Amino acid sequence: MTRIHVPITLRWSDLDAYGHVNNAEMLRLLEEARIRVFWADRSAAEGHEVPHTALIAGGPDAETLTLIAAQQIEYLAPIPYLRRPLDVQLWIGRLGGASLEICYEVRSPQGDPEQVLYAKASTTLVLIDNATQQPRRLTDAEREVWSAHLDEPVAFRKR
Repeated sequence: MTRIHVPITLRWSDLDAYGHVNNAEMLRLLEEARIRVFWADRSAAEGHEVPHTALIAGGPDAETLTLIAAQQIEYLAPIPYLRRPLDVQLWIGRLGGASLEICYEVRSPQGDPEQVLYAKASTTLVLIDNATQQPRRLTDAEREVWSAHLDEPVAFRKR
């Protein structure tokens, strides 16, 4: 299994009154990483590298829409303001018929001497056919590419 590393830079506005990234901003950071990994865009035409996992066209007129069915985050340490990008690691915890479970670990910047695991999370994403507004099955190409990143789902603490 190969994890996908996505560097996500914090903005000063991501911090709350306590001086760390709050819950709403954490969801935004996870969304940013997920979009960079799975959505294809016009960047390739502009000379930017698009990851091999970016198989879903973005935008309201795309053939496939993505809807979030569930999300869970477990916070392990507060994230302070950092000038270097966080290392958001993604992998696939489950490939279903029309859905996939995306797993994350949010870590301190790569190369930091003390590697801090700030949070772990998962998102269940459902693929929707835009024309019918119904779930659509993963294509063979999606399943083949994304299977290379398949591993055990995030293990959350029992409550």
